[in-house]
Amino acid sequence: MIQNIPAFVRLIALPLAAAPFIYLIGRLGDDPKSSGKQINAARWAILIVMFGSWVPFYNAYRDFTAMGPYSTTYGMISLRVDGISLMVAATALLLGTLVAIYSGPYLEHDPGQEKYYALLSILVGTMIGLACAGDLFNLWVWFETMAISTYMLVAFYRSQSGALEAGVKYLVQSATGSALVIFGIALVFAQTGTLSLMQIRMVAQPSPLLMAAGALFVIGFGVKAAIIPLHTWLPDAHSMAPSGISAMLSGIVIETGMVAMLRALGALSGITTAWGPMLLIFGVLNMTVGNLMALRQTQIKRMLAYSSLLNVGYMLVGIGVAVTFNQINGAEGSMFHLFTHGLMKSLAFLGVGSMLYALLVMRGKDRPLELDDLSGAGRRYPLEAFTITISLFALGGLPLMAGFMSKWQIFLSGIQTQNPWMIALIIYAGLNSLFCLVYYTPVIARMYRTKMSDVVAEGAPVPLLIKIPLVIFTLLIIAIGVYPAMMNWLVGPAGAALLASFGG
Repeated sequence: MIQNIPAFVRLIALPLAAAPFIYLIGRLGDDPKSSGKQINAARWAILIVMFGSWVPFYNAYRDFTAMGPYSTTYGMISLRVDGISLMVAATALLLGTLVAIYSGPYLEHDPGQEKYYALLSILVGTMIGLACAGDLFNLWVWFETMAISTYMLVAFYRSQSGALEAGVKYLVQSATGSALVIFGIALVFAQTGTLSLMQIRMVAQPSPLLMAAGALFVIGFGVKAAIIPLHTWLPDAHSMAPSGISAMLSGIVIETGMVAMLRALGALSGITTAWGPMLLIFGVLNMTVGNLMALRQTQIKRMLAYSSLLNVGYMLVGIGVAVTFNQINGAEGSMFHLFTHGLMKSLAFLGVGSMLYALLVMRGKDRPLELDDLSGAGRRYPLEAFTITISLFALGGLPLMAGFMSKWQIFLSGIQTQNPWMIALIIYAGLNSLFCLVYYTPVIARMYRTKMSDVVAEGAPVPLLIKIPLVIFTLLIIAIGVYPAMMNWLVGPAGAALLASFGG
């Protein structure tokens, strides 16, 4: 019976169906009378689910290579697999697996681990489901389910007022965006009589109502994608969440919000040619504001959160080039950067989280990690300092690292248009890439000072299970930087699917 279910449906269903069992296993295995370090059974359950999910992912990719994009419908649920679906699934699964490993020792002293792991499983499943949504209504349902799980994860440290404030701010802004999306869906249905993304693309004609619907989609989904000026929830949420969730939020959640926006706009691609230039404008805004806001930060996680705006800007520029000029390199470059940014930013947040764990959490200090806290950290924590250095250099676009290769493909696509305005924009994007080193370099410089800060001198050791994901992310970033063609199997179909969704 199970064998008759398509592999990608099993891929979505496994983490979602497993979430209640992860919670129950964790609750049954938890001793409420125990104090201090706990090895929660939910921790092992989530690892089994994450590793087990790679089997249907492999089968789904094999089916895709044999048949190309394909769809299925279960009652009211329409699902479609294409290159973008596989890109989001691969990124979500990779990050989810490594975050699950990392979170074991990181959360071992915290209550409520079973909720954390159950919500993490739901988050991974809903992101994959969203990427496979074949109609607007189910796209919204997946989007909302993803949002609900992230609200609760952002506010996981509910005893901290900052975490609760960040969760409420995220909830209010995201719920407002979701309401606008619903209005947009109603307008589309009123004009076209269908919610199928493919059918909307075929029947949609230029009209003020559909333009209004597109604007509502940009605003509604743009909140989750952290598009300027809809980003104000991001620095609080990313900095107050557990470090593993910060990695998920910055590495794939905001990108999944962007994918939802692109799916909706792609269905309306025939009503106007304005979507491409609009995405380019937002890309410029994100790069500019992201850099300027990150420059002012002394809290490391807030700085990393603001730098995510910059990288969303690069993706928007690549997509804008692809849509405006029907450029496959721009589409592939943006999807490539979606994946590499997931690796780089996850490594940065997890690396900084390992320092936060060793220097503050294990000493019972409830405050953010400041720039000055890292002075001399490279002497006592050489592996952690090295992985943070690699992540920041890669984010800065240094050659022979993954970030350079994905940015280069985006920049090259803009230059290949031979459009003077586009070339000027690419030069500006390149300067922004160099500018981010202005705030990355002081972090690295402090870690390699000869004199250790008092916080570093008194720090605790970092567990092995926290180090393992750092090493894996570092090796992937270097390997992709040296041999980017290793990602062609994923990047090529994703770029082709993005261009096709806008009629290219």
